[in-house]
Amino acid sequence: MKYRTIGTDPAHRREVSVLALGAMLFGSQTDEKTSFAVLDRYVEAGGNFIDTSDNYAFWTDGGQGGQSEELLGRWRRSRGIGDEVVIATKLGARPLAPGTGYIDNPEGLSAKVIREAADRSRERLGTEKLDLLYAHIDDFTVEQRETVEGFGALVAEGTVGLLGVSNQAMWRVERARALAAAAGLPGYEVLQYQHSHLRPRFDLPTELSPYGSVAHAGAELLGYLRAEPDLTLVAYSPLLAGAYVRADKPLPPDYDHPGTPARLAVLRDVARETGATVNQVVLAWQIGAELPIVPLAGASSVAQLEENLAAVGLELTPEQRTRLDAAH
Repeated sequence: MKYRTIGTDPAHRREVSVLALGAMLFGSQTDEKTSFAVLDRYVEAGGNFIDTSDNYAFWTDGGQGGQSEELLGRWRRSRGIGDEVVIATKLGARPLAPGTGYIDNPEGLSAKVIREAADRSRERLGTEKLDLLYAHIDDFTVEQRETVEGFGALVAEGTVGLLGVSNQAMWRVERARALAAAAGLPGYEVLQYQHSHLRPRFDLPTELSPYGSVAHAGAELLGYLRAEPDLTLVAYSPLLAGAYVRADKPLPPDYDHPGTPARLAVLRDVARETGATVNQVVLAWQIGAELPIVPLAGASSVAQLEENLAAVGLELTPEQRTRLDAAH
């Protein structure tokens, strides 16, 4: 396994594996025995960066979520896992009532919600401190200063280490970070956004924004990452839920544009040259990128995890990287 540092404060920064494990469906669609097997193998291979959320996976049973955190709590207790494994979770998008969702009825990012949701996550995970806590989605009903101060208070109390943000427009991220800096409070240091080798269209309206996607890592985010070297991008859905390799998993509609075939072609060429799978090439391309990117990939079986783990040791040549970067 290889590692990189997230965060800047010596009191909170962590060395995390360059491949993060997504636990979204653990405890719901992925049963406990399989989930434990995947987690055990990931840690055995040197992995120590696991991702969840307080609302995973509410859509599987019409509830409010919490199954993933609860399973991770059971796994931690049964295995004696301590702070050597970094568990990141999120708040802000948990439905306030069963049968609702994060668009029509989200918990939001008020100071009250931040404190109460973080406490519930710590209880479900069975830990005194959340290593990394994200604002899952934006909340325009609350002043950003209140959100910034709410997160900052938890860090000051020692119940949260690092702060992150997901699925927000870059101008909102920068504004929140500026407010935190001006108040002498910790700000967001980890950005979790959807990012893969294929490039989506950014002009299509989404549930979170009528003006186009704020959830994908585009030119603004990548440029921001280059300008702020202390930030790290955690790239979720790097394998597009299997769409690269499974005929029964079509590409999402926002990848249906003239640039996609060329980038798919170069991925397949590099896969043939290296003897790796297309999925492994995508992960290796992110892991070895010039910018600090940690791919976040889920796995519903140990076999899927093994394929992903093998990408950590896949070294792409500079020429292959240039072709992968330039294809359009």
